[in-house]
Amino acid sequence: MTQFKITAVRKLLAEWEVDGLMLQTTTNRQWLTGFTGSAGWAFVTADRAVLATDGRYWAQAREQAPAFELYEFQRENGAMEKMIASIGVGKLAIEGGHVTLADYHTLKKVDGVSYKPLKTTVEQMRFIKSADEIDKLRVAAAISDYAMAQVNEIVHVGMSEKALAWELEKTMRERGADKLAFEIIVAAGVNGARPHHHPTDYKMQLGDAITIDIGATVNGYNSDITRTFHLGDNPSDKFWEIYTLVQDALESATDHLRAGVSGKEVDQVARELFEKAGYGDEFKHSLGHGVGLDVHEGPRLAKTSSDEIPAGAVVTIEPGLYIDGWSGMRIEDLIWVTEEGVEILSQCPKNPIIPVNSQS
Repeated sequence: MTQFKITAVRKLLAEWEVDGLMLQTTTNRQWLTGFTGSAGWAFVTADRAVLATDGRYWAQAREQAPAFELYEFQRENGAMEKMIASIGVGKLAIEGGHVTLADYHTLKKVDGVSYKPLKTTVEQMRFIKSADEIDKLRVAAAISDYAMAQVNEIVHVGMSEKALAWELEKTMRERGADKLAFEIIVAAGVNGARPHHHPTDYKMQLGDAITIDIGATVNGYNSDITRTFHLGDNPSDKFWEIYTLVQDALESATDHLRAGVSGKEVDQVARELFEKAGYGDEFKHSLGHGVGLDVHEGPRLAKTSSDEIPAGAVVTIEPGLYIDGWSGMRIEDLIWVTEEGVEILSQCPKNPIIPVNSQS
């Protein structure tokens, strides 16, 4: 698989009109090389594949990236210039959105080498997940599913958003998560009107809607799932109206999702449903995004997206409505797009009622 990726990059060099590519972002570098260290550079030219990293990672790099020649980077004056010169290219493509201004000035000191900043490099190739990547995403999804499934039992009146976030983090780590994919969102009551609310000391009350968004990282790969709950057995008509509408949007968009459809088109399915119900202005973000080594990557499912969703992509669908002064709701599944259709990787039930007998 690594050699296949190297070959795919080499085919792009002529299209980009460059002699080589340099990658320094952690996830792009890891995807191409298999190296999981936090520092390094990957280079691909017509006849070389080089991984450069410092002494902390030389043994790790040899083990994880055997298809790459190792450049033993020494942290000293002129080290980066020496590294670039050793690659032996005239024109090098770089990640334009990630190379710092200071590094760019250093790169320009190398005689005989010019640079072509690219907006994207291997990101679109990363849309399509290998069987190994799908296996890793399944493991991460199972961990966040397990944690989310505990919510109906552990939440009670008077529990703070922070306390719930901590319980969910502990559960995911005990289940095998290497780390959180992102900061957990617990948004209860009026806080639910904020899509990316940070957990606070707010103590959850009977009748609160509670939106929870969690993800686990395992072997570099991430999961992402959201569920909305009601604290108490008797939700209001307003709760059921909004909850049903959001769930219908999720199901309708999922039914429309397939290989070859555009991200814009899938987003529009949910957006039009909300608009017809009079809640178009309360849908305040895009419908979804790709998930893999980055928790937010392509393809994008958004009204401005030009991405086509290929077979092999793993994406979220996460419609939500956020009503100032009341609350908000979001429901999100992680979905694998296959040649035959879709497979929903998020297996946690959508059971919103937190019963009275679980409260204290």
